[in-house]
Amino acid sequence: MTKRPEIYACLYARELPAQALLRLRPELRDKPCVVMDGEPPLQTVCSLTRKARSLGTSYGMTQVEVDTLSGIAVLQRSLREETAARKIVLECAGCFSPRVEEIRCDQSFLCVLDIAGTTGLFGPPEVLARNLLARLSALGITACVAVSSNFHSAVVVAKAPLPLSVRVIPPTEESRALTPLPLSVLDLSEQQAETFSLWGIRTLGMLAALPEPELISRLGQTGKRLRQLARGEASHLFQPVEPAFTLQERMELDSPVEVLDALMFVAKLMLVQLILRATARVLALASVSITLALEDGTSHIRTVRPALPTNDRQFWLKLLHLDLESHPPQAAILAVELNAEPGSTSQVQLGLFTPQLPEPSRLDVTLARIRAIVGDENVGRIVLTDTHRLDGFRAEPFQIPATELTEAPAATLRPAMRRLRPAEPVFVTFDDLRPASFFFRQRHYSVECAYGPWLTNGEWWSATLWGCEQWDLVARAPDGVTLCGCLMHDVLRDQWQIAGLYD
Repeated sequence: MTKRPEIYACLYARELPAQALLRLRPELRDKPCVVMDGEPPLQTVCSLTRKARSLGTSYGMTQVEVDTLSGIAVLQRSLREETAARKIVLECAGCFSPRVEEIRCDQSFLCVLDIAGTTGLFGPPEVLARNLLARLSALGITACVAVSSNFHSAVVVAKAPLPLSVRVIPPTEESRALTPLPLSVLDLSEQQAETFSLWGIRTLGMLAALPEPELISRLGQTGKRLRQLARGEASHLFQPVEPAFTLQERMELDSPVEVLDALMFVAKLMLVQLILRATARVLALASVSITLALEDGTSHIRTVRPALPTNDRQFWLKLLHLDLESHPPQAAILAVELNAEPGSTSQVQLGLFTPQLPEPSRLDVTLARIRAIVGDENVGRIVLTDTHRLDGFRAEPFQIPATELTEAPAATLRPAMRRLRPAEPVFVTFDDLRPASFFFRQRHYSVECAYGPWLTNGEWWSATLWGCEQWDLVARAPDGVTLCGCLMHDVLRDQWQIAGLYD
């Protein structure tokens, strides 16, 4: 049995602390920026952009030293945004290979993809690498990719300080590709770097040329391992990871935000990222939850869920805006987090002569506007509650059932009652304990037929205790107008009301 040829693609993203912050701040991507780490006043530069480096900034500079340079944007390091960025890049890499190994780095992101056998899906390795970088660029991450048949050679070439985006090393030519690279790509310890500096060894080619027995006698097995890395001959046991797919974006604001329009500008950028990630997996957003970290230490959480999953950015933005308008946060906002639940994209196949259906998003926006006026509890689908109390129902959000509905049996014709909300009070006279006449809407009615009374009561164990006496009446006014209605007597409050009219 022939062994499958190995081929690896190393994805390397430099300056991850800066890239994690700038991916959701597009207005700062073209400006010199530095990221400060630590507690004031002992903050130092831990990450910076290329333009900031060209102006004279470097690692370890203090806030005072950075302030002496004009035109540099200063950002505070966010470990939570870095963690989110790592998950996003790892998730993107997983779309091109099921076998991905992450190598932890403090100031950068590095992972290796096993792309053996993917030519039929994504084309040659160079095409796969460019498509991967294009996908990352859409997510706001800049990186480079090195492809090699040796795991460590791909890692070393990707970390080399060369202006490259994609580099493919042909098989058996790893040693030639590694020869001009500096020793810094091997992550040497301080003692090892000092030793090689005293020997005059500056490149991997010079290290690979050293005799192996003498190198082992001076550095032990570590020296043998370093020589194998320099020659592109080191072996590796691939350890793939399986990250969970979560649609989450988080952004810590540079200053507290109180205006809703400013918050929506931030939410728009985050929604774009969520939709791009969902579209890459042929999914749509079924619901979006926004969590606002407030200045008073509390959190404000709202969730919007339309009738059908969709990837319409403007539609989601409108729903979030209407929901936050009706349920505004009670303090200034320090951080924003969006969590989305994925769902299958909705496709409707219409016939050639089928009339055009209204867009579901219009219904969702209309319902959101109504909820902002009358309240969430007054909009939705009516569901009867398990009680004999009048008006015993509640409103639930509209949802499209997952299964097909069974055909309902044909209903028999019954008289309909128009419920009056609220019930209208009336003045009633009695004859032998039965209603004889009443005044309703400035008109006097004489009762011709009275059916009842029907007594109901319940919930004696709570503050919502109720007791009612119901009469169904047929009454006539002096001008001949007939009224068929439901007369209710609130026994606890001794109030008579017309609760409804029969058609």
